[in-house]
Amino acid sequence: METTVMQINGMTCSGCTNSVRKVLAAIDGVKSVDVRLDNGQATVVYDAARAQPAQFRQAVEDAGYEAA
Repeated sequence: METTVMQINGMTCSGCTNSVRKVLAAIDGVKSVDVRLDNGQATVVYDAARAQPAQFRQAVEDAGYEAA
């Protein structure tokens, strides 16, 4: 398993963190997701053979947030 930490801009409430968590958790190969509003970060644990960080950034951006 691999772990990546992404900076997510545009989250303003717990509903935002839930939205980001849902889109990331829906990606095949993602084992766990922790999204924190206080520091604007998402930590994703994933199987590198099935998922890649570029997919995570795209999913976050498709949900209306900015992934850095």
